[in-house]
Order: sequence, then structure tokens, then C-alpha cells
Amino acid sequence: MKNLRSSKVTQGAEKAPNRSMYYGMGYKDEDFDKPMIGLANAHSTITPCNSGLQKLADAAEKGIKINGGNCQSFGTPTVSDGISMGTQGMKYSLISREVIADCIETCANAQWLDGLIVIGGCDKNMPGGMMGIARVNVPAIYVYGGTIKPGKYKDKDLTIVSSFEAVGEYSAGKISAKELKEIEKRACPGTGSCGGMFTANTMSSAFEAMGMSLPFSSTMANEDFEKEQSAFKSSKVLLQAVENKILPQQIITRRSIENAVSVIMATGGSTNAVLHFLAIANAAKVQWDIDDFERIRKKVPVICDLKPSGKYVTTDLHTAGGIPRVMKILFDEGLIHGDCMTITGKTINETLIDIETREKEDRVIKNFNEPLYKEGHLAILKGNLALDGCVAKISGVKNPFIDGPARVFDSEEKAMEAIINRRIKAGDVVVIRYEGPKGGPGMREMLAPTSALIGQGLGESVALITDGRFSGGTWGMVVGHICPEAYVGGTIALINDEDRIIIDAHQKSINVALSDAEIKTRKTNWKPPERSQQVGVLAKYACLARPASQGAHTMPID
Repeated sequence: MKNLRSSKVTQGAEKAPNRSMYYGMGYKDEDFDKPMIGLANAHSTITPCNSGLQKLADAAEKGIKINGGNCQSFGTPTVSDGISMGTQGMKYSLISREVIADCIETCANAQWLDGLIVIGGCDKNMPGGMMGIARVNVPAIYVYGGTIKPGKYKDKDLTIVSSFEAVGEYSAGKISAKELKEIEKRACPGTGSCGGMFTANTMSSAFEAMGMSLPFSSTMANEDFEKEQSAFKSSKVLLQAVENKILPQQIITRRSIENAVSVIMATGGSTNAVLHFLAIANAAKVQWDIDDFERIRKKVPVICDLKPSGKYVTTDLHTAGGIPRVMKILFDEGLIHGDCMTITGKTINETLIDIETREKEDRVIKNFNEPLYKEGHLAILKGNLALDGCVAKISGVKNPFIDGPARVFDSEEKAMEAIINRRIKAGDVVVIRYEGPKGGPGMREMLAPTSALIGQGLGESVALITDGRFSGGTWGMVVGHICPEAYVGGTIALINDEDRIIIDAHQKSINVALSDAEIKTRKTNWKPPERSQQVGVLAKYACLARPASQGAHTMPID
């Protein structure tokens, strides 16, 4: 197997200084006929999501060498959403997606790599890695770091969301300080990414469905040996893809994204997937917009009973047959495109041919005709409050309609203070603004306030809307990604306390009960707030971020 792009760099007398660099790292003459494979490794001890990645990187590197490639390892950064949640540090979360993509693009193109294997764990590792892969467009495979196993307390499965909800329960007097501490200590029992169908597991499942990861790999636990075996096998598959010149942009197509989004709907995945797939599609040069999610949602039911709104965790889904079984169910109903190519060289149809179709309902994966919800759970709403759209997660909500008075806050911290001090009542609509891509900047997630409301027993009776984001662990009547955002003068910036907010997920609408004339008058008198001084990546992102309805990725203004 010969190298491809790297041959242009390493061959010829005029390139001797470059070859000298390789000799300095121990390369032999025969190595220059082997493909140069970049291994983007997001290992860190910042978060349990990533602290178990090195063993996977070691397995992948071994596989690259055994199967005839040269491994060139480089690092990509990560931040911990779970640790930074509710703090100013969360402003860097979405921005890290862009930084990761930039890192991969930079290293792969600067070193003229023949292939890429990307290993990641925490939420933004996933889309950031795939965006980098799509931009570079050399043969590539994604290796997910694996899910965490559930914690246990009083015979209940715990996830990181359990800790946030426990804060609300404690503030409502439902649990003691000792119980709160026990839940905090037990929620994360080891390494791996947050255990429900939250953002990391949503994106890993979608990557498998899209054909960019190996079958069954997206629901494995980080601590289990099969995850290392999968990383080793991934490197072999990648080298075969290099030999066969299978490129990401041949795999990441409109039809494969439809497959991925269908799986997201069927599994009850994260609202963040909307943002991320808009950005991934842009990187892969695929036509895909916010209304495409609504088109898929209408066709695909929720058939997996998974947290945050369901009962089970991702390791349970793995035991039940994983993403291949979910895809098989959808394929049998004509909701999966079987002709899409995968990184293995097989089509989806060929991949699913041996997957068992079960007649009996499973506790985790339901029959197609007996779903948890007849339609998907990620609804795209529009109205005078979100002219360019927003995303509502309606799973776990008994009545996806609310008409209530606004309780307006110009930051997450101010809203959280009101919630903890019990100033939010049933029927209220909490409005958190100036948290959008430009206004934050960085579009923070609102897991802390939504979890506190649920812990206080207000998850069914209080809505929360924001131009920021929600964690994949959020459930309840929540609406995020409101666009245009407050900082650019969107209607959300003009709302006052006691204005009536009407959210109707059935009608896919979100409105404030104001006339067009009143909105125009308020807009005339509105001024954007002064920014606090920003430098570095915060300032860059604020300047370059596209609207949430386009994926909030960075791109120079035309």
C-alpha cells in the first residue's frame, strides 16, 4: 500500500529537508511507501468523557502500524460541558467545536496526510471532529470514546443530569444535603461520556448511522474491552478506505444525513444535533437546512425509551442491539436509505442484512407500530418570536402547549437565582436572552436552570425559552436556538415581564402576544447591550459566528 498525498511532500531531492524530519523520528526508507495516517487524539484528564481515550488511541496506533500505515498523532482540545455548566466557562463549549475542526484541518492539510482517524469523547469532540474530517476530505473514520456506565443510588440509575436535578430537589426541600452529596458522588462511576441519549451519545449514534463509524461502536462503554477492539478494527478499516479511495464527502451526503437524523429522532436525541448537523452539512458542502429536520420528524417515531425523558441509558441500548437494530427497524419501514455507502465499503443495506428483526417488544427499543411518540421529538417552531426558527424538545411533555406570562432574564445566572429562590411559579414562561452565538458569545447550555425546575416539580408546568442552547440531558417544555437572537435585535430582545408567550408545539408556533406595530416601536427604542471586553477566541467567535438557524459555525461575513 503506497502513500497518496504524502508522496508529494516526501519524495524527490528537492524535498530532502522534509524527509530529514521523518528520519529524526525514526522512519526507515521503506516507511515512505506507506500511507501517512493522522490520529487526532482528544485524550485529556479534564473530563471523564476523555480521560479514557488514550487506551483507544494506543489500540488504533497499533492497528495502523500492523496494517501497513505510519501513524502521526496529534492532539485536539476539549472542554467539559458538565464541569463548566452554569458558569462563564460554558461560553467556550460551542466555540471548542470550531477550534477542534480547525485543529484537524490545520494538521491534516499542513502535513499532507493520507487518512484520518479521529478519537473523541465529550460533546463538541464529535461535531468538531466530523467538521474537520469533512473539510479535509481524505479517507477518515470516527472512533467514539464510549459511553459512561450508569451510577447507582437507591436502586436507580444515575447520570450527570441526576446531579443537576438533585440541586432543584434540594432547593425544594425534597431531599437532604446528605442525599444531594450521595447523588453527586455516585452519578459518574468511571470514564466515558454522559450516559443517556445526551449530546455525545446522540452524535456518536448519528455518525454510525451516517456510515462514518463502525457498526455497534457508538453505544459501547468506554471501560469495556470491546471498545479497544473496535478502535483497533477501525484503523484496519481506515487503511482499506485509503486503498480504495473512499472519501468522507462520498459518505456524508444528503441521504446519509437523512439516515442520521432519522436515528436521532428514533432514539430521542439531543437538540444540539440540529445545530451540529447544520454545521457538518456546511463543512461537507451538502444542502441541508433547519426545515429538513421538521420534514424527517413528521415521518419518524420515537421508539427508544432512553434518558433524559425515558427510563434507560445507552449501555442498555447497546445490550438491546444498538444502533444497527434501530436502523433495521427504520429500514424495514422505508425510512433508511439502504444504498448509502459506509466507511467499510459496504452499503447500509449490506451492513444491516444480518441484523435480526424482532417481533417481540424490547424494554428499550419498542416496536415501530407501538412507539413512545408517533412523531419525532425535535420540533422546529416559527412565529413572531422566532422568525428564522427555533428548536423545541417535546418528548416527556404531556401538554406541548403553554400560554403564560414572561419572566425575563438577561443571563443564565439571573434566571438561576430566581429559580433557586422559588420566584418562578407554575404557568410562567422563563425567558433567558443574550446567550446566543454572538450575544453570549458562545451560546451556553441551560441545563442548570431546566434541571432545577424539574427538581422543584415544575418541569411540566413551566416553559423555558432562550436564544442559547440546551444540554442533551434537558427535557421538559424547553425551546432553544431562538433566531434571530437578542443581541442582533431579534424579538426575544423586546419582551417585557408579563408579556404573554404562546408556545404550541402541535402547530409548530411560538409567538409573543404583541402587535406588529408594538414590536416595531419597541425595536426602534432598543439598543444592544454593551459587550464586556473580549479577547481571543471569544472575540473571534462573536465576529464570525453564523446564526443558530445555520448551525452557529464560523464563517467570514460575505
